[in-house]
Amino acid sequence: MTSTTRVPTATTRVPTATTGDFPTPERLFSARHFPVALGIVALVTLGAFENRATISIMPTAARALDGLAWFGPANAASMVTFMVAVAVGGRWVDRVGSRTVLLSGLATFAVAQVVTASAPSMTVFIAGRGISGVAEGLIDVSTLVFAARALPEHLRAKVFATFAAAWILPSLVGPGAAGAAEALIGWRLVFLLPSVLLVPAVLLILPGLRRVSPRRDASAPTPSDPAHGTSGPLLPALGLATAVALLSVGGPLAFDGGPHRYAGLTSLVIGSALLVVTIRAALPAGTLRAAHGIPAVVALRTLLVIAFGGIGGYLPLMLDVTHDVGPALAGISLSVTGVFWAAGSAIHGLDPVQRRLDAAARVRLGLTLIALGGVGPVLLSLDVIGLVPGLTGWAVAATGMGLSSPSLATEIFTLAPEREQGQATAASQIGASLGSALTTAGGGALIAARHDTLDGGVFALLMGISIATAVIALTVTHRMRPETISGH
Repeated sequence: MTSTTRVPTATTRVPTATTGDFPTPERLFSARHFPVALGIVALVTLGAFENRATISIMPTAARALDGLAWFGPANAASMVTFMVAVAVGGRWVDRVGSRTVLLSGLATFAVAQVVTASAPSMTVFIAGRGISGVAEGLIDVSTLVFAARALPEHLRAKVFATFAAAWILPSLVGPGAAGAAEALIGWRLVFLLPSVLLVPAVLLILPGLRRVSPRRDASAPTPSDPAHGTSGPLLPALGLATAVALLSVGGPLAFDGGPHRYAGLTSLVIGSALLVVTIRAALPAGTLRAAHGIPAVVALRTLLVIAFGGIGGYLPLMLDVTHDVGPALAGISLSVTGVFWAAGSAIHGLDPVQRRLDAAARVRLGLTLIALGGVGPVLLSLDVIGLVPGLTGWAVAATGMGLSSPSLATEIFTLAPEREQGQATAASQIGASLGSALTTAGGGALIAARHDTLDGGVFALLMGISIATAVIALTVTHRMRPETISGH
């Protein structure tokens, strides 16, 4: 991507000549935009249900297929293929438009669910999870670009806020619904049901898709786009995904003290080397130094996921290990995450917030809330405070995530010209996936090393690193705008 010095389009409204009043802004769910908004909310809600249900039922499926030893690779499979899919999907969107890519992703999603639900062995199950990652990558990139191109610029913040709101109900009832379906019929139904629900979701989004004509832009970036530093997006993304897979598997093997520790160490060394070689080519030029504009936004997205995921990703396990609260009560943290993330996104979408705080200011506020709120889970892990104040701090952090995440998403579309929005979105998604993978690999290695003496101190260390990451991210938020705007 080469447009980091592009001046964003102004979003301020001009008073009318006759009255001097500001015109009434268009609403997201007005008659004009209702088909697009409803379709997007339907897709995000479907994806959220699938995500929460899958997380809940994966251990049961692994045991049923006599493949609990392969539970880790099954979890990592979708993450690895997702990184490759978003890289390819971003370039594909820029060439043919969001409609084609989105429909392809939805078809792939149906195939993935059928393969997973009918898997006769753990090998086929893992293959299904890999196909699911491809579908998720294509759907995520195309949905974001579809929303940006089908709606006016001043409604982007509001539609991205609905993404978080669409996760509330799945976060509250998804795990319970998955458990009930498994008890009544079996675990396979949990994976098959989203394919059935896909039909009404597609019917809801079709009217909106008809409003966005297919784009075959002859001026789209060529595979030699210098912003990628490579001959194309596929090979760097594939290398980065392979590095993530090696790191995710190598950490637990290397530090659990078992017979495969040397294989784990080898995997860590190769994965680390591959990560160093591919990361610069897989992300926009300047991302590692948070250069002004899109590179800084991508870097912040990566740091944001590390800061938030390093706490939330281990919070249920920490509650179970250090406070013996049981899986049901530990799962409350997921509900807190969904509800207060949505609350932060709703605040982000308010007109007064949009007018008074620019994107960088909203991200700073969100990161500050994550850093401050993260202290609650740290103290809870050390048994300094109780469950209620600890989760209250987590609610503050989740609110901060709700403010920061959509701010970075909208800024990507502000900075990137339309013909490069797919690539810019893909870069942001790859950065987020990388942050999640590094958090999972690092935390998994530490937990494996201390699994015999796992205590609150381990979790406090992991969460403390995340808080420090949030503080580091605060120092680069001023780089979100290009140098020509920031005055540097």
